Amino acid sequence: MASRYPSAWLDELRSRSDLVQTVSGYVALKKNGRRWWGLCPFHGEKTASFSVDEEAQLYYCFGCKAGGNVITFLMEMDHLTFNEAVEQLAERAHMPLPQMIQDEDYERRRTQRERLLNANREAARFFHETLFTPAGAASLDYLRKRGLSDGVIRKFGLGAAPEGWDTLTKHLLEKGFSLEELQLAGLTVIKEAVPATADAPARPRRAFDMFRNRAIFPIIDAYGNVLAFGGRILGKGEPKYLNTSDTPVFNKRKGVFAANLLRKERHLDRVILVEGYMDVVSLTQFGVKGVCATLGTALTNEQARLLKRYAPQVFLSYDGDAAGQHAILRGLDILKEEGVPARVLDFPDGLDPDEFIRRDGPEGFAKLKSVTPETYRIRRLKDSLDLSGQEGKVSFARQAVAIVAPLEPVEREGYLKEIMIQTGFSRDVLQAQLAEELQKLGRAVPKPPARRRVDPAEAVGVVPTGETEGREAAGAGRKKLSEAEWKVLRAQEMLLGLLATGRLPEDLAQEEDFEDPELKLIYQDLKRGEKPSSLVDRAPDGESRSRLTRLLLSPAAGSTDELMAMAHDCVARIRHGRYEKKLKEIEARLTNCNDEAEQLGLLAEYQSVSDALRKME
Repeated sequence: MASRYPSAWLDELRSRSDLVQTVSGYVALKKNGRRWWGLCPFHGEKTASFSVDEEAQLYYCFGCKAGGNVITFLMEMDHLTFNEAVEQLAERAHMPLPQMIQDEDYERRRTQRERLLNANREAARFFHETLFTPAGAASLDYLRKRGLSDGVIRKFGLGAAPEGWDTLTKHLLEKGFSLEELQLAGLTVIKEAVPATADAPARPRRAFDMFRNRAIFPIIDAYGNVLAFGGRILGKGEPKYLNTSDTPVFNKRKGVFAANLLRKERHLDRVILVEGYMDVVSLTQFGVKGVCATLGTALTNEQARLLKRYAPQVFLSYDGDAAGQHAILRGLDILKEEGVPARVLDFPDGLDPDEFIRRDGPEGFAKLKSVTPETYRIRRLKDSLDLSGQEGKVSFARQAVAIVAPLEPVEREGYLKEIMIQTGFSRDVLQAQLAEELQKLGRAVPKPPARRRVDPAEAVGVVPTGETEGREAAGAGRKKLSEAEWKVLRAQEMLLGLLATGRLPEDLAQEEDFEDPELKLIYQDLKRGEKPSSLVDRAPDGESRSRLTRLLLSPAAGSTDELMAMAHDCVARIRHGRYEKKLKEIEARLTNCNDEAEQLGLLAEYQSVSDALRKME
């Protein structure tokens, strides 16, 4: 895992970010022996299989195999990138980021950010409290007419901006914020003084609230910070929805509405992306999980990358009108660019998600079928063309084939049949059109696979004689290991865990004790003084991180003497296996050797290895 931070600085950050304390904020832990145990937060379970090793500062689940250090734990739990998790831990530990240490403006920016977030939080509190007063009666009436309960209103922190020109501004000034800060946060608009002219009198400097006479939707990030607001006008007026412009703490391209609720959801199989604030609130009230909305913009690449953290796929669920359909098509392009699997919930009768679920309820919403991007694009294409004439059929066939061309052959089959039905063109004609599209994509037209003779033993699953049950090898790929080889591999893995404790002599093991390249690299890192928790950060993927964590967990030994005894046993087993393997190699070479001098050399080598093996035994 690539990092832009110095290794020494990261080591200090990990040492000052206690893993047990961090995990305890999410999981109830109990100490049992040398480790802490709890129910795994990454998969559902009833018996605790999630362990935290306080000494190694590593966690590992023996159920789902999740593993890592304090940084990777935050990444997984809060859906963060590596840098975001590091920055969050650094803030908790009050450690300036390395690139900021020499930045004289760093403290000013950090203080400014805190002040603006505090102003937003105070504004959100003011709006919410106003909602339940006479000044907020119109907003509360609007929200209740939309079917919202007091419970969901409080869950989202909805509020009311009163009609007065500067009610919020005066309130925040009394709380100690300056007009410049309120303007920077997007809460107050300042009109500068205008001097008198021959045609008009002077106008003094004026300050008034950005949001007036609107129902308020706070925009909260994944960490609970109020970043901005959306306001829905009450009655007639434009714009219907007014949103905070970009500020030093808010960028509408990078966040989503209800990110704070998404973060709390566990084991989501999809995120449902809708257009409006009310869609999110309404679907959530009806029990739909994993719902969020863009912030007054079309879906952006930054938002697509954000959503990828929360679930393996995104369901686009925009309004059924023409604008919503266009936004879905654009959203599908963005998600494809970012490699996010997507599907579409196509609402009937031109309804939006809020209207649909209030009409058909959660049962109706659950029955909605999601469709693939290709199916949705072909539907919209069909709606845009007149298929009663030849020109429309030709255009539909050409564009529809282009839509499905990037798919695998087995995925294209159903679509080609549908295009045949809609246009009346034969399969041969469509295959010819497909060949042209594949050529544009730089791909060959797939040919039927050649038939091959199947061995009868292979057909019934017979394992060749003499081959023992295979086990997964430590390195990349898979190969078959004998029982003896498997025991040696397990001894090497256990020895790494023992060495990772830092309580054994450096010369106890040697580099040649680790035949597997991956294990040898880990040994070299440990010998250089690397900490186990730092090695985890360099794992290229989750699978590698899981295996590395399992290897580096401290073995269950209470004293250094016990660790030494276990380590000597591992070393003996490794070297015994190596000697036996060497003897077999020499025997094989002797069998095929016809040179007398070479035979004598091999016999001497055989004797030397045999003597070493006898000494061990």
